[in-house]
Amino acid sequence: MAYYIFVTGGVLSSLGKGVASASLASLLEEQGLKVNIQKLDPYLNVDPGTMSPYQHGEVYVTEDGAETDLDLGHYERFINRNMAKKNNVTAGRVYYNVIRREREGGYLGATVQVIPHITDEIKRLIREVEDGCDVVLVEVGGTVGDIESLPFLEAVRQLSMEFGRERVLFVHTTYVPFVKTAGELKTKPTQHSVKELRAIGIQPDVILCRSEVEIPEGIKEKIALFTSVKKSAVISAPDAEFIYEVPLHFKEQKLDRLVVQRFGFEYKEVESKWKGIVHVLKSAPREVRVALVGKYVSLKDSYKSVTEALLHGGIANGVRVKIEWINSEHYRESALDEVNGILVPGGFGERGVEGKLRALTYGRERKKPTFGICLGMQLMCVEFAREVLCLKEANSTEFDPNTPHPVIDIMEEQKGIRELGGTMRLGSYPCRLVPGTKVREIYGQELIQERHRHRYEFNNRYRESFERFGMVFSGLSPEGSLVEVLELREHPWYIGCQFHPEFRSKPFQPHPLFVSFISACLEGQ
Repeated sequence: MAYYIFVTGGVLSSLGKGVASASLASLLEEQGLKVNIQKLDPYLNVDPGTMSPYQHGEVYVTEDGAETDLDLGHYERFINRNMAKKNNVTAGRVYYNVIRREREGGYLGATVQVIPHITDEIKRLIREVEDGCDVVLVEVGGTVGDIESLPFLEAVRQLSMEFGRERVLFVHTTYVPFVKTAGELKTKPTQHSVKELRAIGIQPDVILCRSEVEIPEGIKEKIALFTSVKKSAVISAPDAEFIYEVPLHFKEQKLDRLVVQRFGFEYKEVESKWKGIVHVLKSAPREVRVALVGKYVSLKDSYKSVTEALLHGGIANGVRVKIEWINSEHYRESALDEVNGILVPGGFGERGVEGKLRALTYGRERKKPTFGICLGMQLMCVEFAREVLCLKEANSTEFDPNTPHPVIDIMEEQKGIRELGGTMRLGSYPCRLVPGTKVREIYGQELIQERHRHRYEFNNRYRESFERFGMVFSGLSPEGSLVEVLELREHPWYIGCQFHPEFRSKPFQPHPLFVSFISACLEGQ
């Protein structure tokens, strides 16, 4: 029998409900509890796979190949559990399931309505993640008052009645603005947000107060008075330099004790593992600078897992990592002169490609540590074909279907498939690493599993030419037909991978490629 924590948000979006949920979950894990987290998203897309990163940040890919909200990346980085398709529920998926069931005659002639049919489907999907868990955290996306969120809020209200309030805790995340001209914090938005939530039938048990600054005791007392919440359950959540500080901030205010005792578990005095992580991030004596060359750099959440994995590589090496954001559409070579390493991440579409190619040429010729991920690896192949093999019109057929030298192409059996996602390689796939290569040394094992999200592959008819001029294909699919990893023989650190290693990196289990990349950046200083 699982206990449930429902996390809602008010006033405005982007308050950090995902990080707050993951932080609380990590503290409960430190108490020895088995925890799972689920994200409910109110938008009508079935999943975020076809959405621009500017709309919703990065698309996070799970082991089972689900394209999900970026908050699932936070969940995996904070707790010791892999997420799956069932951990992200969208309104699109809910309505799709209900309409399909209606078409199949599954409702026995009933009039299909939001209540009870949509809310029942939401409740069914929520309960899919509770097996083997002591506590399930459910983050309700959107903001209280949004039309799209209402079915989800009604569903969790009903669940609280069905489970009994002793098995349910409602956490409401809200915004407490600091008005600089008045020099004070304002509680009115929080009061109105809680009033809106109560009108739906939900009384919060805990209020997380997001603000630029620490919430003083007097403001906590005022919020408690106007929202019918105990003062000890009004938690200050000020802006933090690093997201890994958030669990420590919650622990200082005894949020973990409040939850554990509310559910009847025994509270244990344990020192949080996050102290050491935060110490390195803030106090490490040395720093490396990494240029991230991408086209979505104006919304940094587009590369959230990559930036966090770079920090993890820094933690493992005992250094701080400073990321220099380079817009590939406005690339200037001089921007790379002062950095210690270059990373070209994944992406889709032609925009900004030429800037990425020029950055890769710089990294290859100047012997600067260079890391290409997914599209970054594919562009390493295009750049090598053009500049080393002198195939000046070489390209990916994603960008030029008529290129005479398609060094990156879609596989023959995938051609003609029209449905978006139909040609994608998604989720975890095995890769065999070639003995004697740098990548084999980095991983320390022959067979690895990594997560993919792409549809174009290296064209094997060019493999021999590439190898003759110094490119090493150091990772292949088990049968040898697909190139997964490449590296340059005469270069201190020039590695590209078709998969997304950032999706498997955690603060306490940093990905070996990122650890090695940051180490190479350090050596090159």
